[in-house]
Amino acid sequence: MIVEFIFRWFHVLAGIVWIGMLYYFNFVQTEYFKEAEAGAKADAMKKLAPRALKWFRYGALVTFLTGLGLLHFVNAFANANITALILMGALTGTLMFLNVWLVIWPKQKIVLGMKEGDGPAAAAKAGLASRTNTLFSGPMLLGMLGSQSLSSMTPVSTTGLTAACGLIILLELNALFGRMGPMASVVGVVHMSILLTGVIWALLAYL
Repeated sequence: MIVEFIFRWFHVLAGIVWIGMLYYFNFVQTEYFKEAEAGAKADAMKKLAPRALKWFRYGALVTFLTGLGLLHFVNAFANANITALILMGALTGTLMFLNVWLVIWPKQKIVLGMKEGDGPAAAAKAGLASRTNTLFSGPMLLGMLGSQSLSSMTPVSTTGLTAACGLIILLELNALFGRMGPMASVVGVVHMSILLTGVIWALLAYL
């Protein structure tokens, strides 16, 4: 169906923009700001960061909206395995989208001086939510790709889906009220994302 293809094309394109900017913030900009001289950092925060955040948040918005459109076209309930993987991926993507618009962007406006507030506290909250989104990117990709290539390998149980979604929600609660933990470093968050992806697949496939 041509309309479904259009939604999927824009969904993937916007997702590339969104996750690409997410990785840029976590792997490049944050690490640069730790080492940059005061003048260079101030200039980047004034001219570079707002532009990057604009592409970041609207990439997230288009990805989310086109994802909702795709759910209309996908006959998920025809295959229980596809249903489970899509639901897990959709939950993860939705939480990531909400983190962008309800946590990261409001807190970054404080950090960038666009609104008043406690800058260090806002930076910490935005940083934890951004690291959590990086953590979630692996499982989200599993949901997107696994429904096409892995769904026939192992049956997915309702118990497994419930456990996987419960784990994702617990990690989201940590993003809102918890601590950075091993996600503080780039290597740490990459390893944790890979590990989480494996754990979620194991829960879906074998629980």
